Amino acid sequence: MGAFATQINRTASATLPVGSISADATRPRRGKFYDILFGSEASPADNPFLWQVQRHTAAGTSTAVVVAMIDPGDVLTEADAGENHTIDVTATADTFLLSIPLNQRATFRWVAAPGGELVYPSTASNGLHLRTPTSSAVAVTATVHTLEM
Repeated sequence: MGAFATQINRTASATLPVGSISADATRPRRGKFYDILFGSEASPADNPFLWQVQRHTAAGTSTAVVVAMIDPGDVLTEADAGENHTIDVTATADTFLLSIPLNQRATFRWVAAPGGELVYPSTASNGLHLRTPTSSAVAVTATVHTLEM
């Protein structure tokens, strides 16, 4: 089992994901989100955001993002991560696993209780994505820590 960190950046979007992490299409492994840091690096303003984490069954089209090993001695990840989606993920209906309302001035860290990690299956291209469905169009960033089995 390896531990990984992925930084996802983009302009917040009411329609497309901020970013996604998915099981590889040819060598899928199960993954768990256990720590997520949400925020905006835009100039402070009073804009509301709703950050959501949702399951998907297809990753859509996006710019690839590096999934970095936390411990360089671990095995390499098989997860695929993306940001700046041009084609939306295929979201699973009603599978919002996390919803966090924030103000643009705020940064928030979510850490799973033991056994409460957000899990995606070892099924090709299935995964989890982050959305800002009620956002203003400003720059946002999320750092996602995952475990892979």
